[in-house]
Amino acid sequence: MTEKQTRPSKLHWLASFRHGPTLALLAIIALFALLDWQYGSGRFFSPRNARVIVNSAALIAVPALGMTMIIIAGGIDLSAGTALTLSGTALAIAFRDYTIPADQAGAATWIAAALALGLGVGILCGLINGLIISLTEMVPFIVTLGTMTIFLGLGQVIADESTVYPESGHLPDWLRYLCYTGSNSDHYWLGFLHVPSSALIAIVLGLMVAAVMHFTVFGRNVIAIGSNASTARLCGIRVGVTTALVYALAGVFVAVGALLYFANVKNGNPSDGTGKELEIIAAVVLGGGSLSGGRGSVLGTIIGALIIKTISSGCTMLSIPNTYTHIIIGVIIIIAVLIDGLRNGAPKWLFDRLR
Repeated sequence: MTEKQTRPSKLHWLASFRHGPTLALLAIIALFALLDWQYGSGRFFSPRNARVIVNSAALIAVPALGMTMIIIAGGIDLSAGTALTLSGTALAIAFRDYTIPADQAGAATWIAAALALGLGVGILCGLINGLIISLTEMVPFIVTLGTMTIFLGLGQVIADESTVYPESGHLPDWLRYLCYTGSNSDHYWLGFLHVPSSALIAIVLGLMVAAVMHFTVFGRNVIAIGSNASTARLCGIRVGVTTALVYALAGVFVAVGALLYFANVKNGNPSDGTGKELEIIAAVVLGGGSLSGGRGSVLGTIIGALIIKTISSGCTMLSIPNTYTHIIIGVIIIIAVLIDGLRNGAPKWLFDRLR
């Protein structure tokens, strides 16, 4: 009997990690609900807090959907955070300088132009990453590390190193209430359900990504490239073109994420993006995405974003400083990566002992 035939029977318990992200989320919710009931204000398990968590998770989940495709393709994008705030800053400048009050005639044209500018900046950032990686065959980590600082610098230049505040009257109502979490039913797309509009956008985009990955040739090519780029090339897949398209598509999700972030804070600050890429990548990893490529899921990514924001909210309710929140999330990320390694047969010394 071969080595590969013996491994599944002896390490069958690893299959239980398949539903790990969902079980982890439920356990975290139960833990913080209990701790908050015992030691906190008792507001963690409330409808209002649930809406706040869902809205905050959507702000991570949307750009993380693009990151999911990148990671499945075997890449990484460290510039996602600064690209997001660069796109958001461009959007804020467009609304501040090139739009008119939303209730005036002709305002829709200028609003559409501002939105197109923000979307175009996000796509351009992703396309630049994809073209550099494809044409030079450089390591994505290095390329996006460089573009991360470039996008940050560009954002600071166009914002004159300050926060951009557009006039409130220039923003249409649908944009101002896109991340609304209050109790007024009129400000929700589904007034009877009180689910933040940002979360509905994340769900729709998630369904679209899942459909692309499961039912199109492009999706299968992305998985093949992430599993083994050399084999994919031998099978006739245009690895360079597909990689560039993946990063450009991820730029679309970065741009939509920028729109949601802008709707949430009502300003554009290019420095806010520093560190966001880690939350975006963490959502994918916590959701079961493999940094080795070839594996990841839309549902897992959304659950990963919910895990991060549930921990953050729970710590806030218990008056735990943000520094400890970062430590907790960091530990959970390491555990998630460790589990991913176990699925792939690492560390070797452990599996040698278990055989």
